[in-house]
Amino acid sequence: MEATATTTNTKWTIDAMHSEVQFKVKHLVISTVTGTFNEFNGSIDSDGDQFDGARVHFEVDVNSVDTNQKDRDNHLRSADFFDVENYPKMIFEGRLAKSGEDSYTLNGPLTIKDTTKEVSLAAEYGGTMVNGYGQTKVGFEVTGKINRKDFGLNRSQVTEAGGVVVGDEIRMLFNVQFARQ
Repeated sequence: MEATATTTNTKWTIDAMHSEVQFKVKHLVISTVTGTFNEFNGSIDSDGDQFDGARVHFEVDVNSVDTNQKDRDNHLRSADFFDVENYPKMIFEGRLAKSGEDSYTLNGPLTIKDTTKEVSLAAEYGGTMVNGYGQTKVGFEVTGKINRKDFGLNRSQVTEAGGVVVGDEIRMLFNVQFARQ
């Protein structure tokens, strides 16, 4: 008789208190502006504690953008950039694929505004641990780059000297912790 592999569907939900969602973009090509999104949620559906092939869902409340400059944040919320009145969420659906001992690729469609594009991100597995309250947690550091213009964030301005005010490449860094449900 042949043994049958058993699978256990495990749901993990994001622990927003112990997670952060950051982005970086060049300003005038001479410095980098760092921003965060303060409100987000997400989940992972895995086969127990095995994350190869796990489904990932992640949503960002774009209105929560924070670059530590109120006027810039309001401009980012406007129709010039995110247009939060019409497109309040950034949504990612993807799958983790093991690519090394503690590394994965995270592939899937990312939707910003009304544009959806396939993206590939790197995800480093930080480990699984039981906290002091008996909750099992898992952590990942997710990094990647996108071109903002691919997602309809086209606003550009050129300085008198011919330099670009905002770069096209957006670097993303998500340090995320999930709790087993």
